[in-house]
Amino acid sequence: MSETPAHLWRALVAADPAQPFVTSYDTSGGRVELSRATFDNWVSKTSNMLVDGLGVQPGDRVVIDLPVHWQSLVWLLSCWSVGAVAELTERETPEGAQVVVTGADRLEAALDSGADEIVGTSLHPLGLPLAEVPPMVLDYSTEVRGHGDHFSPYPVDPEAPALVGRRTRTGAALAADARRRAERWGLVSGDRAGLFVEPDAPMSLLGEGAELLLAPVAAGCPIVMSPVDSVGPDTLLERAGTEMVTVAMVGVGGPDLPKGAPFRTVGPA
Repeated sequence: MSETPAHLWRALVAADPAQPFVTSYDTSGGRVELSRATFDNWVSKTSNMLVDGLGVQPGDRVVIDLPVHWQSLVWLLSCWSVGAVAELTERETPEGAQVVVTGADRLEAALDSGADEIVGTSLHPLGLPLAEVPPMVLDYSTEVRGHGDHFSPYPVDPEAPALVGRRTRTGAALAADARRRAERWGLVSGDRAGLFVEPDAPMSLLGEGAELLLAPVAAGCPIVMSPVDSVGPDTLLERAGTEMVTVAMVGVGGPDLPKGAPFRTVGPA
């Protein structure tokens, strides 16, 4: 049977739950490190929220109208765990989805989209709730905490649609491409993959198959996320050195990295 992104994720967590998965810096320099087990706890809680709180069924559309952030990666893996179709957007919020998850500045557009459920998130580094929660909107930071810490992924059809961006990709295609990319880029478990992005970078930067997330998952290497426009090149290189980054992943339309960086560069472009 073909693999899906949920299979890749479960295999990574099972191999060594205590290993780091995401180290994330915010624009103020704050640092959060999430192990595979901790990140999986967020994935499980969000998956349970999708199913029990929002009534999502396999094949339902979940629009992830968020910038690249560790929480948006949680939403991707949660969608694939429940068999939902994750839909990425850069501009207008697509109409008619079962769920739209978005930031505070996009809630009005989400409400106008006709989605069954709207989830807002502050993306605050400490997980603080939204400053204001409009009617008909659920606050992710508040709601997700009440859901279970464990979730068994659904038996999802690998050939069913799993990701909609510029084109539609199945779960089997996403997983197979992730393994090909990891091999092509030479990613191994001993690497630390840097994902250096602008704070408002759209999720499309991850590639048509979300390979900047899934290739490290397939290879078993941690991801280091850092904004680039809030720090100078010297600070970015110092941060990369501190985090022992060995390879930088450059997304579609991503920023130029400092010259002379002591790591190789890969990407979907």
